[in-house]
Amino acid sequence: MSIHLRSELLDDGFSDKELRRFRRCGQLGTIRRGAYVHGPPPDDVVERHLLLVRAALAHLSSEAVVSHVSAAVLHRLPIWGLSLDRVHVTRPGRCRGGRRHPLVHVRTNTLDPAEIVMVDGIPVTSVERTIADLGRSVPFTQAVVVADGALARDTTDVQRAWALLGEMKRWPGAPAARRVLEFADGRSGSVGESRSRVLLAMAGIPEPVLQWNVPGTAFDADFGWPRLRTVGEFDGRIKYGRLLLPGQEPGDVVFEEKRREDLIRDTDIGVVRWTWSELDAFEAVLQRLRRRFRAG
Repeated sequence: MSIHLRSELLDDGFSDKELRRFRRCGQLGTIRRGAYVHGPPPDDVVERHLLLVRAALAHLSSEAVVSHVSAAVLHRLPIWGLSLDRVHVTRPGRCRGGRRHPLVHVRTNTLDPAEIVMVDGIPVTSVERTIADLGRSVPFTQAVVVADGALARDTTDVQRAWALLGEMKRWPGAPAARRVLEFADGRSGSVGESRSRVLLAMAGIPEPVLQWNVPGTAFDADFGWPRLRTVGEFDGRIKYGRLLLPGQEPGDVVFEEKRREDLIRDTDIGVVRWTWSELDAFEAVLQRLRRRFRAG
């Protein structure tokens, strides 16, 4: 979906009266003031943010580099719990500062050319710099979700991310970013699993083995506690959709998951499951886990 700026449309011979009529009849959808798309804007907040980025860059200095959560969106990293109403950019400069507007947050900060990559023709902070920036500036769980997704990619240079944090050691939020990178794990298979890991750690639950291959089976569990003979499985509806094969229905996958759980139980290993809705009231899950740990 392409962005059409008011100034460009006027240059092409359209009048403001015509643009208003196009908007009323739905031929043009408004992304932000003076920026439009053909038809209605996308309902998906991520896709809409991509358009907001392109619209914002048309009004910013050529030095502006897309950064922070906007960079995560362009890199197609997983995002949870972060607002996408405002576009975030960084301008290279020695003097730190910034200004926040309703639609754009412009920062000025040190930014090495090696920390800038091109994504779909747009200058964006590298994945490693994006991890570091978000680790310094957003809550722990939200930063872990992004970092887990980044570390799942073979192209992410973890050592480079650590080196960047070393260079930022006196920057605001640097200790928090180090905690995020220490905790991050690319084996976390989804946003729900990343959130679960944080909640388990906060509750003092022993650290699980991620994607644990259950002995005696061909299955990998999301979370494994071998010594406690327990596995944990996060059930997200997206997970079932991802597992669908051609011709399969969601019910078929649920049946296979039940069969898989029965085979795991046959090895005398307990299974504790939880869903997305339980992440907001996790105590019940923790109680089930603790009861299973005692039984194991």
